[in-house]
Formats: sequence, structure tokens, C-alpha cells
Amino acid sequence: MIETRNLTVAIDGAKILHDITLALPKGKLTAIVGPNGAGKSTLLTTMGRLTPIRGGEVLFDGFPIGDIATAALAKRLSIFRQSTPVTPRLSVRDLISFGRYPHSRGTMSGADKVIVEQAIARLDLWEFADRYLDALSGGQRQRALLAMVLAQTGDVMLLDEPLNNLDISHARTVMRVAREEVNMGRTVAVVIHDLTVAGAHCDHVIALKNGRLHSAGTPEEVLNEEGLSDLYDTRVDVVEIDGRRIVMTV
Repeated sequence: MIETRNLTVAIDGAKILHDITLALPKGKLTAIVGPNGAGKSTLLTTMGRLTPIRGGEVLFDGFPIGDIATAALAKRLSIFRQSTPVTPRLSVRDLISFGRYPHSRGTMSGADKVIVEQAIARLDLWEFADRYLDALSGGQRQRALLAMVLAQTGDVMLLDEPLNNLDISHARTVMRVAREEVNMGRTVAVVIHDLTVAGAHCDHVIALKNGRLHSAGTPEEVLNEEGLSDLYDTRVDVVEIDGRRIVMTV
């Protein structure tokens, strides 16, 4: 679905990503992990065509992503960024409705409205649907932004640290929704710091270190003691409890 070939990215003259070749498996949930400053968010925004490429290429279904018309790409790819500026005096429902714009072009059909209401329900936003964004907590606003991305119904969803600011219950909801999207045939990639959550929910893991690809594969192949200790330059223990891989630092 999305792959990079010898991808290099520089921001303000500083090289952030170095010669990265990888692929997001189609119809799978992929975790992107690594230390702070590894280039995770840059990789995600570059795959989402929001960050310019210095060298190499990003392919979407085998075609250079830069050659795909913006209107066509917006129907197939949606991205959640860590910081998205929004108008404070906008209701949650109106914000989520923007996710339908690539399809509705501003004129919402009955089907579009159903999708918006479904996104509200799936992210547990009924109680706040008619509130203005500046009346919400940071976590509530984040869920509203995630619902907007969900309402876009693209073939590919790229989520940059979607669990930040969320409590345990709503973090679980977000990962459940991501899995539901995959079960419907979509491809989802999520930048995540909680390695236990990554191991429990994801099918594929991409690990970055210092702007380079460190490893990629199944959770068992990447989220092991040797690999993680090298990735984070600190001792990491991995234990299995009731069939779940638990990642711990000591």
C-alpha cells in the first residue's frame, strides 16, 4: 500500500531520515516505535505527503505519491498529527464533518451524516458532540480530531501518537477502533511509545533509531529483549503474562 525506497528527509538543513526502505503491510496494523528524535513523526508525515522528500521516494499502490492528485489522495489517505490547529468556536460534530469534505465537497449527504454520527459513537463523543472545542479537555479534543480522521474513511490511516493525553480507557478505545478499521480491510500505522500496547494490538512493527531503520517485522521479531535494549540503549526486559508480551525497563 505505502512503501518508501531509499527515503531521505531533511528539515532546515538537518537530515532527519537516512536512506529508509520499508513498507506498510496492506490490511495490517503497524506500530512505529523508537527513541525520541528517531524520526517517527517525520516518517509518518512524509508518507502522508506533508513533509518534502530530499531523496528517494514514497510509493502509494506502486505510484509515486507526489504524482497522485490531491483530491484523489484525500479520499484514500487520512492522517492524524500531534498538533492540528483548529478553530476554538467550532463544535465537535462540525469538526468531525470536515473529515467528509474530500467526499462531500462541502455538501453533506445523508450517508455522510451517518458516517459522522458513527465516528462520534465509536470515539465515545456523544456527550460532547454539540460542545465547542474550547470547552473540552485536551484528551477530549484529541478524540474529536481522531474521529474526524476516522470519518474520512480512507484506505490508509496514519496516526501520530494518538494515545497522548488519553486515559487508559480511551487509549484502549482508540486501539480497538484501529483494529476494527484493519478488520474492514484498511491499512493503519500508528506512532506509539507504549511498547506493551504495540505488542498487544499490532501485527507489524517498524523501529527507527537516529533517523535510520533499525528493524522491522512481527512483534515477536522486533519487540524482544536484545533488539529493544539496542534500540533504546538501555536494558529492556520482556516477559509474557497470560499470553501478552509486557515490556519493562529496570
